[in-house]
Amino acid sequence: MAESSTAPAGPQDDALFDDTSLRGDLVIKERAVVKIAVAAALQVPGVVKQSGGLSRLTGRDLPRADVSTGADAVAINLYIAVQWPCHLDLLNRRVRAQVHRQVEEMTGMPVIELNIVVVGTESAAPEDSSSEILYAEPGGPTVAPTAVTPVRPRTPRATPAAVPAAILVAIGALGLAVVAARELLIMRGTFANAPWIRNTVQWLGRLHWSDWIVPVAAGAIVLGVVFIVAALKPRPRTHLPLAVGDTPIVWLRPTDLARNSSSHANTVPGVLSAHTTVDRKHVTVRVVRTESTPAGDVAISVREAVEPTLSLLGTSPELRVQVKP
Repeated sequence: MAESSTAPAGPQDDALFDDTSLRGDLVIKERAVVKIAVAAALQVPGVVKQSGGLSRLTGRDLPRADVSTGADAVAINLYIAVQWPCHLDLLNRRVRAQVHRQVEEMTGMPVIELNIVVVGTESAAPEDSSSEILYAEPGGPTVAPTAVTPVRPRTPRATPAAVPAAILVAIGALGLAVVAARELLIMRGTFANAPWIRNTVQWLGRLHWSDWIVPVAAGAIVLGVVFIVAALKPRPRTHLPLAVGDTPIVWLRPTDLARNSSSHANTVPGVLSAHTTVDRKHVTVRVVRTESTPAGDVAISVREAVEPTLSLLGTSPELRVQVKP
């Protein structure tokens, strides 16, 4: 009977398995780094997951990340929502340290750039114990967040109506300064010309009542009233507020709101085109439907598509939907 034997692996076999050229390449997709960065950010106390509110406009939840990977490094733009109130400087350092550590440990690539953008906030309930999270530096003292009264942002408004009047007054003041300088140079003998101020005062002293004085006086009264009204008139608001709670977060131009509403209306089945106009009290969506789609169903569907965005407005404009065949 023949016998067979197996020889033990020698040095050549070990070298075969240690040859790095036969192992292949490791490719890490950017979406994998995105998930690592988002998971790392959520592990930091004070960073919250937010899927409602303004994210309904973009369809993107928080936190989220935009990642750019190179040959051996990673650049990250991280967008987060935080629990308010909190110490943003301490929270920033903790998020930065956590994301750097986990991305480098799990991918082997260093993070050469990490930009953290606070996009949203979420107020903690008074009875929620998580609102008393302590932020501490490694090896440093513990710091408790102090209650901060939110500062309401300024409302974007149009240019004051008194600007034209102010420009006319400024031009008049500059003209008066030029005339005064000219009179001073004439008085000192710098150049010989007829003085304007003296001649004007003499002309006014010889002036008597004439018929043309009545319309001039009436015009002066009207001009004065116009200037007073322009000075006291409040500046109109130019943007519409998108609010989370009672505090405006983002301001939209009426044009932006109209485009957003038309975009949502165009996604409704049966709608061929949509056009939206926005004024102070109304948002009017005019849609053209297909002949096979009932007008009532289209109007209801368009209203359901547009109303979620309007519900975020600090104001409450009336939504009007007009359907045309």
